[in-house]
Amino acid sequence: MGDSAFVDFVAELFAQHEVSPALVCFEITETSAISNLDEAQKFIARLREIGCSFSLDVFGTGMSSIAYLKHLPVDVIKIDGSFVKEILNSKVDRAMVEMITRTAKIMQKQVVAEFVESLAILDELRQIGVDYAQGYAIGKPVPVFTLWEEKIA
Repeated sequence: MGDSAFVDFVAELFAQHEVSPALVCFEITETSAISNLDEAQKFIARLREIGCSFSLDVFGTGMSSIAYLKHLPVDVIKIDGSFVKEILNSKVDRAMVEMITRTAKIMQKQVVAEFVESLAILDELRQIGVDYAQGYAIGKPVPVFTLWEEKIA
């Protein structure tokens, strides 16, 4: 995020390969964004100007997550899987997921839950209002080349 030439490099790649920046969502971790808040804000603003979107990954692990969220112009919040995987067994984890989701919705951000490992967890997240899910209940990771071969076949 501290490399000012990176944004120009990315913009050049979009033009060179005729890729719309609207198709690209950069993912940054909460920790890296918070530890360099001013740089993160500038970096995000510059790439958003050309049409990119941003996702804040592993959200909820920092002690001041919600306070910093007000200052980060991201489009998507990814709830840390440590809360999601115990959502059925822990009232505290469920409350954290609810609180993050409600706050994100008020801020007009989409919500992704990580570590969705069962249909029961998926159902619970649906009731809470989470927009997207990642995890084994959705699908197991596959090698990129496998996906690519399926697309060109």
